[in-house]
Amino acid sequence: MAKDAGTLWVVATPIGNLDDLSLRAQRVLADADLLLCEDTRHTRRLLAAFGIRARLYSLHEHNEARVTGGIVARLLAGESMALVSDAGTPLISDPGFRLIQAAAAAGVLISPVPGPSAPIAALSVAGLPTDRFAFEGFLPARGAARRSALAALAAEPRTLVFLESAGRLAACLADAAAILGAEREAVVARELTKLHESLYRGGLAALAERLADDPDAARGEVVMVVAGAPQGDGTEGDEAALARVLPVLLEELPPSRAVRIAARLTGVLRRRAYAAAVALGSDPGSDVK
Repeated sequence: MAKDAGTLWVVATPIGNLDDLSLRAQRVLADADLLLCEDTRHTRRLLAAFGIRARLYSLHEHNEARVTGGIVARLLAGESMALVSDAGTPLISDPGFRLIQAAAAAGVLISPVPGPSAPIAALSVAGLPTDRFAFEGFLPARGAARRSALAALAAEPRTLVFLESAGRLAACLADAAAILGAEREAVVARELTKLHESLYRGGLAALAERLADDPDAARGEVVMVVAGAPQGDGTEGDEAALARVLPVLLEELPPSRAVRIAARLTGVLRRRAYAAAVALGSDPGSDVK
């Protein structure tokens, strides 16, 4: 730690229910010389609910690279600061990485004040394996890119955790059902800790159909938790994954590359992937063996 430098506190804030702001977090926010936040208006409302007065400074994805140097200089000069996001734990699909990286390199003491996190909250109630999981953040907004991203995860055995906007939820579930498997178990957690908290459980296809007709599903904050790829005897499951993944890759990539990636993702022999591509009407070319 740099001599006489201040501390940078990384403070988790409520994702909905204000009672989830810990006493320690309240004390740190009240004592910090400066609060770094995404939206000063949002954070000011949170502070007002607890009678906390503080100096606020906006730090977001559009200015983080530009202002980080000045913030680190102030920390080295002895100011203590608290970093918060609009909701949940900072840096989890929120700004702050550049600042934390620069502060650590400069020798500033960085300390977490743990608390709410939407992905962890969803995992805790999903009823899917949690011994190993992969947090994938937000999937791409555009359909083709989203399907490619899902195809790359089709053989992932760990439980998958995604954030998603409610407006794209139905399309995302439909794509996931087509690529990961209609019967793959999933949980959609909406508005966690809020008044209209809802959990939807079932296979991906059933969830896609159910939520496409639910007007409430198109509103609020969403976490999607999906079971990992089933690990069978290495034959049937792989072939099923190939049948889902290969058509998507063929839409987005040259056939030879699509075959190579599909074989690597699903574990099938490349010649079998090649034959599957030919059956789908594509010509991977002579470079595929």
